[in-house]
Amino acid sequence: MTICKVENNIAIISLDSGKANAVSHQLIDDVDAGLDEAQASAKAVVIRGRPGIFSAGFDLKEFKKGPEATIALVKRGTKILHRIFMHPQPVVAECTGHAVAAGAFMLLAADTRLGAKGDFKIGLNETAIGFELPIFGFEFAKARLSKRHLTAAVVQAELYDPTTALDIGYLDEIHDADKLHEATLEVASNLAALPSEAYGKNKRGLRAEIGATIEASLSA
Repeated sequence: MTICKVENNIAIISLDSGKANAVSHQLIDDVDAGLDEAQASAKAVVIRGRPGIFSAGFDLKEFKKGPEATIALVKRGTKILHRIFMHPQPVVAECTGHAVAAGAFMLLAADTRLGAKGDFKIGLNETAIGFELPIFGFEFAKARLSKRHLTAAVVQAELYDPTTALDIGYLDEIHDADKLHEATLEVASNLAALPSEAYGKNKRGLRAEIGATIEASLSA
């Protein structure tokens, strides 16, 4: 069960939806509620995974129900990723382990991304499993990933360890797993101290074109 708690002006959204931390309808509801709580009671947001895994992507059990169920979940996933990307407060992702597909997109949607050192895989595996990326996938990748690595990361489904993920653009910092949460809270606290109104306006201004493209894709 995903939990949101507010500590020292930071809303901490802890993702916990089972072994793979799959992006399900329930997880989307929980993150949405967590962002509401953040705007009401906090000045920054941390989204963190379970030990060893941030998220392995969309809930494939839902996809197995057929095209309508798949489209419904992907559309809701797009909306929550768009909300994270455009959220007016600082959003810090604490990548506690594997982050694949929608899990990697959550990293790309966040402002600052810290990851745990370890034998983890981070990246977009959609080509490898026969899926075409939605519009938001291309937009997030082009916005946040190194141009030198776009073809390998997006088209060729390369997955990376945390150290390499720094160079690719999925992460901004890596830390020993036992020090990761402390480092994440420090980053979030520093960002929370910035003037809130200016932060939100400048973030949304910088991301306005990408945000509009993603929003328009929802009605396609």
